[in-house]
Amino acid sequence: MTVFITPDTVKTRHWHRLKDGRVQCDICPRFCKLHEGQRGLCFIRQNLNDEIVMTSYGRSSGFAIDPIEKKPLNHFLPGTPILSFGTAGCNLACKFCQNWDISKSRELDTLMSQASPDAIAQAALEHGCTSVAYTYNDPIIFHEYAIDTAQSCRALGIKSVAVSSGYVCAQPRAEFYQWMDAANIDLKAFTEHFYHQITGGHLEPVLETLKYIKHETSVWLELTTLIIPGENDSEAELEEMAQWVVENLGPDVPMHFSAFHPDWKMRDKPHTPLTSLLLARNIALKNGVRYAYVGNVHDKSASSTYCHNCGSLLIGRDWYDLDEWNLDASGNCRFCGERCAGVFSENPGGWGGKRRAVAMSRAGHGL
Repeated sequence: MTVFITPDTVKTRHWHRLKDGRVQCDICPRFCKLHEGQRGLCFIRQNLNDEIVMTSYGRSSGFAIDPIEKKPLNHFLPGTPILSFGTAGCNLACKFCQNWDISKSRELDTLMSQASPDAIAQAALEHGCTSVAYTYNDPIIFHEYAIDTAQSCRALGIKSVAVSSGYVCAQPRAEFYQWMDAANIDLKAFTEHFYHQITGGHLEPVLETLKYIKHETSVWLELTTLIIPGENDSEAELEEMAQWVVENLGPDVPMHFSAFHPDWKMRDKPHTPLTSLLLARNIALKNGVRYAYVGNVHDKSASSTYCHNCGSLLIGRDWYDLDEWNLDASGNCRFCGERCAGVFSENPGGWGGKRRAVAMSRAGHGL
């Protein structure tokens, strides 16, 4: 049960007191240790009266309907609309953050939209969305709000999708993913040096989250790696990453390799060339990954889905528009009958590449 202190501040469970008088947040492996009044790196968790509270419950940086492929998820209800929202702050410090105006915000005024979990679920239903995405910043830091919303969604038959870095501790991770139906996890690189120096985190907790989701939940899983020139694009690192994915997660987990653009504190790097994305995709396929894609660029061939058995085109994608569909009602290849891994409806959705902002008023959808 969520316990409110103020309308947008709630008590949390994952913390403990230290002998020196501080309290430690136990949501993520950062383990922020806070004096009275201090906030953690994520900014929305604070030591208030010697306990950790979340200070942005029910407040969002905005709501929009996106194509589900934008999350990106290519094997979970393709072509359908998804209601997306996030809060402010983040528990990592990625120098290359592509959403830094939201994730690095230290102004709660960024959170202008307000909506209760029930209202979000009802809005998704009213707008014809099959799912809700917890995205834009990491939903781990708005753990309680995301879980409550996912519970409200499940009651109405609406799916929940987490877009996360996977940087979370074991107990809150288990609580969180029991309410999720799909997840796209950012596997930002495959070296501890990159994680420590560029994200302020560590690689191993992310790998543990990936194995947990794949082997201990029914959550559909896809991975995304933002390819940054000179940082995580070496053939050796990509080979090691692909091999680890196949050995530890299996060949059916889709991998997305997305183009970087200079932003936040990494403006000295060039845009990712298409050749680097295609190289990463080819390395993944060579090592046994059955479904590998490029993102943030227009390459129809490398964005489409093919049968891993006969090589036939199963789902043609032109940006976010689906222009070919060769799966039967059971998600099998129409040409050879081989199963395509994923969660599919009998027919694809027709949402396409549209993006639509959704206004959530306190009167209509408020707390």
